[in-house]
Amino acid sequence: MKYVINGVRYHVDTWGTGFPLLLLHGFTGNSEGWKEFAPFWKDHSKTIALDIIGHGKSGSPPDIGQYQIEESAAVINSLLEKMGIGKIDVLGYSMGGRLALTFAVNYPEKVRKLILESASPGLRTEAERHERRIQDKKLSEKIQHEGIKNFIDYWENIPLFHSQKSLPEKIRTRIRSQRLANSIDGLANSLNGMGTGVQPSWWDELAHLEMPVLLITGNLDQKFCRIAEEMSKILPNVKWKTAEDAGHAIHVEKPELFGTIVSGFLSQTGENNTNGSKD
Repeated sequence: MKYVINGVRYHVDTWGTGFPLLLLHGFTGNSEGWKEFAPFWKDHSKTIALDIIGHGKSGSPPDIGQYQIEESAAVINSLLEKMGIGKIDVLGYSMGGRLALTFAVNYPEKVRKLILESASPGLRTEAERHERRIQDKKLSEKIQHEGIKNFIDYWENIPLFHSQKSLPEKIRTRIRSQRLANSIDGLANSLNGMGTGVQPSWWDELAHLEMPVLLITGNLDQKFCRIAEEMSKILPNVKWKTAEDAGHAIHVEKPELFGTIVSGFLSQTGENNTNGSKD
């Protein structure tokens, strides 16, 4: 399905029946990456998989302001209104996790449950954000000067995705095809408009989120395990699951485990989790 919001075309895939579940992919990804989870979630969730601005089949406008993470959260709110949806569950991975958290902070009344896979509330200090903006600007210039293929060659080999090297070739080829389907302008503008260096820090807002939150990390991704540990000490109603022998993208590396964990969390009713509980 296609929706036009603020002059930008947004692509949305839906499947399943039940309570609405919004899925938000990571940087260089798209909604296709979630389709293998239909068997896990289709009976209890009406899944709404969005191509985030600058990705997949959604538009890649030149205005950086339209990529800002709070603007993208407002777009999600408008999308839900167009779809006649009042309240949802939200699952976001990496960049999509930052967007999911931003939506929950800005529209807490719209979120029943929040699932964050390898996600961060942002950087705490302006000095850290300034340094990250410089790094993201260099990456965006790399995309523009060298093209998508050369950038994806580089991106696939950063340490964050090292654990994906052991995946079957069929899966790695599928992920690469999804990444290559993006546009130069879309990825470059996404880095400059929605990167960690330009988004607000949500650390101080975590204590105010009352909805049940599930944090999922891979034990090989030590950076995001540390972030999840810090978040779990602040969020009032949180569970933290760690997948063994998995890196940043648990849904890619351990799909059956990921699908089962998410399904279990969404199917629970009336939970009142202890702050910082970890399984």
